[in-house]
Amino acid sequence: MSGPARRRLGPGGVEVTELSFGAAGIGNLYAPITDAQAATALDHAWNAGIRYFDTAPHYGLGLSERRLGEALRGRDRSSYVISTKVGRLLEPANLPGDDLADGGFAVPRTHRRIWDFSADGVRRSIESSLTRLGTDRVDVVFLHDPDNHEEEAFREGYPALEKLRSEGVVGAIGAGMNQAEMLTRFVRDTDVDTVLCAGRYTLLDHRALAELLPAASERGASIVIGGVFNSGLLADPKPGARYDYVEAPPDLLARARALRTLAERHGTTLRAAALAFPFGHPAVASVLVGIRAPEQVTDAAEQFAADVPADFWAEARETGLLPPEAPVPDGARGGSRT
Repeated sequence: MSGPARRRLGPGGVEVTELSFGAAGIGNLYAPITDAQAATALDHAWNAGIRYFDTAPHYGLGLSERRLGEALRGRDRSSYVISTKVGRLLEPANLPGDDLADGGFAVPRTHRRIWDFSADGVRRSIESSLTRLGTDRVDVVFLHDPDNHEEEAFREGYPALEKLRSEGVVGAIGAGMNQAEMLTRFVRDTDVDTVLCAGRYTLLDHRALAELLPAASERGASIVIGGVFNSGLLADPKPGARYDYVEAPPDLLARARALRTLAERHGTTLRAAALAFPFGHPAVASVLVGIRAPEQVTDAAEQFAADVPADFWAEARETGLLPPEAPVPDGARGGSRT
């Protein structure tokens, strides 16, 4: 099948599919899966036409990278894109128990994470990632969650990535965070190709619209949107559903349910609307969906391809479920209707 269309990340030559595979789940996020289950999920993603895969050393203490590399081995390297992240080095250790309490991954504590956004740390991290992935290059590298390491990330980490890009070691560079404010600084003050903004531009959270998305448009940078379901609330708004990794507060649960009712009245689904919404803004290149099972691939691909009627967006604005200034999709991915 042809699968999702592709869009370019910033001014460089790296192109990603508009629907992309978030690989934290295959690193045993919250609960274990087997190598075979991870491979099956990745095979289904490939068959659905997904060609952009995002991972990180943090995910399962390297397990996600190893499983991703194994699943992609033997496939045409020029036909897909891998992004990984730097900022957490994995130091061998032999610690008791599992990583659930520290990192949220159901894996043995064979390593400890060491924060390091230095130039040397960036290079060491990429070298280790290449080994785990079993490839000679990664296409996109993000500085991973530099919230508490801002000055080191800008002073050392970013210049190191820029140098690696100039050497052709990586194709595109940026930062990935669960906030919009520092990402805006990256877009305005550096020459990043892209940033990964998780959870801050969704049907329920529009913070990236204030400064990040306009800055990206002005600078020619691209935005990858992660956390489009806000940890699950926008996938299934039921009591106890998570929003930003914790139980959703009652007001947000009520808003999500109102959006679901509105979507169903217009013949679509809340999940389809959540996947479509970011593409109202032309700076958005891809939405990243966390996947760990084949049925999640099938659902994501079907919902991504589903039509979300213009009347849904109009009524969402009229009723205050969406802000009037938020651009909405015009039916074509990456297009907008103001």
